[in-house]
Amino acid sequence: MSTNEQPWAIALGNLGKAYKRYPSRWGRLAEWLRPKAPPRHELLWILRGLDLCVPQGQALGIIGRNGAGKSTLLKMVTGTTTPTEGQVQMHGRVAALLELGMGFHGDFTGRQNAWISAQLLGLADHEIAAAMPAIEAFAEIGHYMDEPVRTYSSGMQVRLAFSVATALRPDVLIVDEALAVGDVYFQHKCYARIREFRAQGMTLVFVSHDPGAIKSLCDRAVLLDAGRIVADDTPDQVLDLYNALVAERENTSFEATAAPVGERSVGVRSGDGRARLLAVSAHNAHGPAQVFRVGEALQLRVRLCKQQAVDDLTVGFLLRDRLGNDVFGTNTWHVKTEGLAQLAPGVEATLCWRIPALDIGPGSYTISVALHGDMTHVENSYDWWDKAALIEVVRGPEPLFEGVCHLNGVAAVLLGSDSN
Repeated sequence: MSTNEQPWAIALGNLGKAYKRYPSRWGRLAEWLRPKAPPRHELLWILRGLDLCVPQGQALGIIGRNGAGKSTLLKMVTGTTTPTEGQVQMHGRVAALLELGMGFHGDFTGRQNAWISAQLLGLADHEIAAAMPAIEAFAEIGHYMDEPVRTYSSGMQVRLAFSVATALRPDVLIVDEALAVGDVYFQHKCYARIREFRAQGMTLVFVSHDPGAIKSLCDRAVLLDAGRIVADDTPDQVLDLYNALVAERENTSFEATAAPVGERSVGVRSGDGRARLLAVSAHNAHGPAQVFRVGEALQLRVRLCKQQAVDDLTVGFLLRDRLGNDVFGTNTWHVKTEGLAQLAPGVEATLCWRIPALDIGPGSYTISVALHGDMTHVENSYDWWDKAALIEVVRGPEPLFEGVCHLNGVAAVLLGSDSN
């Protein structure tokens, strides 16, 4: 993305980070003593060649397996680590929540650490004094505010760190996994504050392995793998590819490609090919269909074929809404479907999923289908097809309702005044 198209908050140009690796501890000493001699180290690149621009007000999710370089990238963005090559440009005041307790001194009290951390964020003393009551109220750690931080649990450290980082709305907020440590109640408080600040124009860079958090908070995502950006798209699309890469690690013979689906979407296709999906289609009572009414019956027909003999075969599907949120999913392992294991290689067969009533809210939905072994697709993934089918659900004769599902049979009864 060009930085000239719209105001931007973060711009990375050919960014890279490498660490020196010496053959022995004496090699490092020899290099120090003879700086003009040929180097005795080799560079171990963690990240390289990253070009990324984040417009102001955008929420960017960063996804990747452990060791992909996510934390190193955020440290360079926040200035705690110096890039080996390339440059980082930032606009506005930045607040970061990186490693748990980063910047806290264990012997200082929570109040003292909060004051120091706020100063490091660039706040003046009068701003810190005015914000301190709000920091205490949001953190909800009570008398521990005046106790040494070394007595804190990990969740209490997160509470204090997030409260300080968001005491005043920053222009850019960077969060790296730390919220996963907190309890569910505080996570909801944090996400509510992030959404509030986002509505006011704050830029967010968010690293998490929680797909629900990425989908709900971010409108763009990038996938890091082996120190490079391999995908930059909507969170739904990038998470699909991430799932494929997770399965790839468990399979030695594996491919992950982008498969065209209809005219409106692209789904990730992955698997080792020992069994293949040949066609996926949605049907109503009259035949193939793409538009269904709320409560209408749906048949999902999956045509498949074993390419070679496999001991087990499981067929699963997952229904997602337009934002990529999981609505419903199951597979033949859970519903105990017979006959799949006995299919001979090379023989095509059709499995029909029958959904008697599509009791979901109006909107666009995608259906992903998978062939795999056992109950999950991670260990033996034969063929995973994201967005294999698209359907549109429209209102039917039911009373007007809001939400993601239709609770059939809901009624209201007025009870007498003497009823308990």
